[in-house]
Amino acid sequence: MSSKTSLFKKFYILYQIIGLVLIYFVYYWIVQYRGGFSFTEPKIIFNWHPLLMTIAFLYLFANAILHYRTFPNNTKQKLKNQHALIHGCILILIVLAGFAAFVSHQYGKPQIPHLYSLHSWLGVITIIMFLSQLISGLWCFLYPGVAAQHRETLAPYHVLFGICIFILAVATALLGFCEKIIFALSDKYKLLPAEAVLGNILGIVCVFYCILVVYMITKPEFKRQPKLEYETLLK
Repeated sequence: MSSKTSLFKKFYILYQIIGLVLIYFVYYWIVQYRGGFSFTEPKIIFNWHPLLMTIAFLYLFANAILHYRTFPNNTKQKLKNQHALIHGCILILIVLAGFAAFVSHQYGKPQIPHLYSLHSWLGVITIIMFLSQLISGLWCFLYPGVAAQHRETLAPYHVLFGICIFILAVATALLGFCEKIIFALSDKYKLLPAEAVLGNILGIVCVFYCILVVYMITKPEFKRQPKLEYETLLK
């Protein structure tokens, strides 16, 4: 095992642990302070939104953009298929999370307006960027009729756009967590109760997680090296 591979595996284990801890923190916060989960009560239906979005846009999307570096010995075509499959799972979770927010706002008492906050605006932008990335990726990298030279040209922009989406998703999540906790605690937030402390820690973990993932995806030494196989024709 080379030193580069060994270092990447250490970072990989660290970011997986942090990602899972992040999901657990969100789950614990919702169960402990926000009433848990429900499929029938509008106010609590919303709680699916932060959990599913955290799993989709923070954890699974990070795994998707690091997938090529994580499994460098797989063939390029297999990696492409797996990369697309992860994005498909993300899309399903995004739809469910968005539906939970819509139902909660629409049928809550009192009814809550849709898409009025900066968090929701950035969320819409993030989803639009994700969908455009997904569609363009499916067409360019999986559709057999696209010439290899076009794939070579678009690949760096595809990677850059993916990093931008991930950073924007983290920023949107931070705003969402902060917004939810401030609305829930109101004037109590400035007294820093336990829920506020947990929310602040959650935000710090998100920032550290984002820095770690971006570092791993941009470090040249971690980039997958092409194999001497047919994949030169399938880039």
